[in-house]
Order: sequence, then C-alpha cells, then structure tokens
Amino acid sequence: ISPNRFVMCVVGDTIFANDTASSSSSSSSYLGNLLVVPMDGSHWVGMKAIAQEMGRRGHRVTVVIPEVSIRMGPGKYYDTEIHPVPYDRAYIDSVASAHKDMMQKSSQSFMVRTKKRFSHILKVIDLIHGTAESLLFNDSLISHLAQQGFDAVLTDPMVPTGSLIARKLGIPTINLLRGIPFSLDVNSAGCPSPPSYVPRFFTGYSDKMSFKERVVNTLVSVYRHIYTGRCMHEERMCFHCFLGEEVGVAEVLSDSAIWLLRIDLILEFPRPLMPNMVLVGGINCNVRNPLPEVRSWVSGEFGFVVFTLGTMVSDLPEEKTSIFLEAFRQIPQKVIWRYTGQVPDNVPENVKMMGWVPQNDLLAHPGARAFITHAGSHGIFEGLCHAVPMVMMPIGADQHHNAQRLADKGAGVVVDIFSITTESLLQGLNEVLHDVRYKEDVQKLSALHKDRPVEPLDLSVYWTEYVMRHKGAKHLKPAGIDLNWIQYFCLDVIALLASVVLLFGILIVKCMKLCFRKLSRKRKRD
Repeated sequence: ISPNRFVMCVVGDTIFANDTASSSSSSSSYLGNLLVVPMDGSHWVGMKAIAQEMGRRGHRVTVVIPEVSIRMGPGKYYDTEIHPVPYDRAYIDSVASAHKDMMQKSSQSFMVRTKKRFSHILKVIDLIHGTAESLLFNDSLISHLAQQGFDAVLTDPMVPTGSLIARKLGIPTINLLRGIPFSLDVNSAGCPSPPSYVPRFFTGYSDKMSFKERVVNTLVSVYRHIYTGRCMHEERMCFHCFLGEEVGVAEVLSDSAIWLLRIDLILEFPRPLMPNMVLVGGINCNVRNPLPEVRSWVSGEFGFVVFTLGTMVSDLPEEKTSIFLEAFRQIPQKVIWRYTGQVPDNVPENVKMMGWVPQNDLLAHPGARAFITHAGSHGIFEGLCHAVPMVMMPIGADQHHNAQRLADKGAGVVVDIFSITTESLLQGLNEVLHDVRYKEDVQKLSALHKDRPVEPLDLSVYWTEYVMRHKGAKHLKPAGIDLNWIQYFCLDVIALLASVVLLFGILIVKCMKLCFRKLSRKRKRD
C-alpha cells in the first residue's frame, strides 16, 4: 500500500490529558463494548478523554495502541491491545527533531529548504502509514478483535484505519476529528457546503465574499473534488487488499454513524451541518488534575505565562531559544515553558523549563495571564475555555487558520515564529498582558463558548452510547451520500426541463411561422 494513501495531513497540538473522570453520569443503564482506534500525537487527547469516561461509566473499552508511540499509553478505565510497528523510538525522535531544523536560520536556497520540508512531510507520512499498515495486516490481531463482539468503533478518520476495521467487522463508526483536508469529511457526510458563502480552508476568506473571492473559492472547491476523486480511484486498489472489495476512502467514511467535530461556531463561520454532525469543541477543557509540582510557580503578584508549541515541537534552535529567554527576562511574570532540549546556562529566574507541562490545568488557574501557543485545535480551546489571551505562533496545518480566526475575534495576537525577534515577541506579549481589550474580548468569547446545555465530553459520550445502543444511526444519514454529482445537483432534471422548454419553444416558433405563412398567403389572394 502506497504511503500517501492513509494520511493527508498531520495536525500538532499540545494538550496533556489526564485520568480525572467527568462529573456527569451515564444517560442510561446500557453497558456496551467499544473499540477505540486512535491517532497518535495531540489527536489522542480528545480520544483518551472519551475512552476514559466511557470506561468510568462501566462500558468495556479496548484501545488499540502501537508498541512505540508519541504519547499514547494505558489508562485507568480502558484495556489496551498492543501491536508491533516497523520503527523504534529513535525514528520517532528523528521525525520530531525535523521541526527544530526547519526553524533554524539557513543560508540555503529556497529550493533546498523546500526539498527538506517535503522530505520531512514524507517521513511523517511514512510513520503514520507504517502504524496503519502494521495494524491492518496483523491478521492475528484483526481476527482477535473480530471475536470480541464490539458494538462500535471510535476513531479519528484523518487516517482511515479504524473506519476500515469497522467496515470489515460490520460495526458502526463514531468519528472524532477537527477536519480532513480537501473537505473529505464534509463530502463523506453528505453535508452541503456552498462555495458562495462557505469559505474553503486555507483561502483566508470570510463568509461574505466578493465576486472575485467567490470565483477563487469555487475553483478551489472544484479542484478539491477532482483531487479527492483521483485519490479515491487509487485507493480502491489499496483497500481491496484489506477488505476484499473495491472501495475508496470517501465510500468507507460515508458509512460513519456520527461525526464528532472538535470545532465551535464562535470560531467558525455559520454553515450547514447534518443531523449526525455534532460540535464538541473544547472536549477536554474540564478534564483536570491538581498542580503539585508547579504550585510555587503559579503564585505571585504578576501571575504567569504558559508557553507550549505542540506535541512535535518541544525543542528549539539555540538562537531561537535565546530570543525567547531574553524576552522573558524583561517581563515580571513567571514563565512555565515546555522544553525538552538542553537547558541553557543563562535561564532567567522567572523561567521554568519542563519536559512535560499540564497545559490545561495551568490555563485553568486564575494566575494565568497569557498563553504562548502554536494555535493547535486543542490548545486554542483550552485558552478560550479558561479566558486566557494568546500569543499565537502557527507552524503548519490548521494552525494558521486557527490563529487568524482568534486574532480577528480579538482574543490574541499572531507572531511569526520563523522570523521572530526579541522585540516582536515582547511587543506581542505586552499587548496581551497590558491591553485590557484582549482580556475582555477573550472573556466574551469564553462566555459564548461555555454557554451550552451539555458539556462537549458528555455530548460525545451520549452519542457514542447512542450508536452502541442502536447499532448505528442510519436514520440520521442523508440520501445524498448515494447520489452521483449529476443527480445531486439535479442536472438531469434541469436538462429534462430545459429540453421540455426548448421543445415547447421550437413548437411555438414553428406554429407562429405556420400561422404567418397562412396569413401571408391569404393577404396575397385578397
């Protein structure tokens, strides 16, 4: 199987889940058997929160985990099935270190730097593909899972491993995701997405577009349909090896019962959603632990700043580290920084570098004054949930989109980490620390975000239990999924109606000509 068939994008966030149970209780006495096939990295955070809560409520939960991973591991309320993978810890570390290399100042040409970036993307794809392939083609493990009588699969469809297993086992799927490139999730769910007012990802447009922007947005939509159609054609041969049938990823994903979307409309433009699409942005905000290790660092007159750059970026080049340290030296706040590299000798007294940071727990503390983040999808919701103004330094994937949306809403500022200087960092920090507008705006957004009838984690658990109880949710799926594009846009109907109108038009013209000829002949005779 080609390595580029299983993944389109990798999104990094820095959240640290924990085993604290939600205070809510189960919506029913039903107890089922849930299989969880997660994706590694920050994608594991929300998945773990659901797995923990489902297990705490008495369900039997089994999580399939590779023997070597970035952050996945056992938990108190679920069992694990470990499968071997064709790489070791050193390979994972080498992939993660590439992010650091890309931030270093270099005299290399643009083409050389582009090739290095592309090479890194291929490494990430190979890593994820190796994990997927080692699970899908582990015949003994798949056979073992088939005998367990699972009621449903909870998975992240960014890599369709879990969806493929669910199709093979004949059980329904619950998806937890931020989104899939090229709107594959929207298309697979049969959700309308008109390019007239639904801006495509990475275009930077709002929902109020000019004519030129609508033209570009429409062209992007057409290109994405062509691209995904081409991918689906190639994937049919790949998936045939595992399923024994010719299907594409869109067809596999269209089987999904429920789509749990880690978004919130306060940060997205209003757009159509299907009945089986549920918004659960901020799913892990209420999953917290005490702060024994850093208790002395969260007290003080000036408060503290939380600094993390995601799962994959926990180390920086020496010159970049010096820039941050020099800026932190000039502020009165304490700084708690997730940093796994070699600690420099000149670390200021107000800076604490830690290999692991309880990010959500720190942001929930009343002493948190600012949050320096790469604007990953989990991190922005944690900052938003706890109303902490943000200095955002997007690195890739959806982070630029997230940062721009929050900046437009007044919740923080955006700083380019690739060209950052001590002065630009200080300017951004001082803005969010001393300009009360940022705190006021993020508090307003936080109030909107938290004003909801059901907490995102409870909502996720409810719909997971719903699918397990009823063996799916086919009544929520639109019939449009089964229509081709000609039927979907009623082009056949339009063609028929146009033909009828044209036929009537021709008949009317012919009748008028005939009448005109008869009148002409009559006049000549008269």
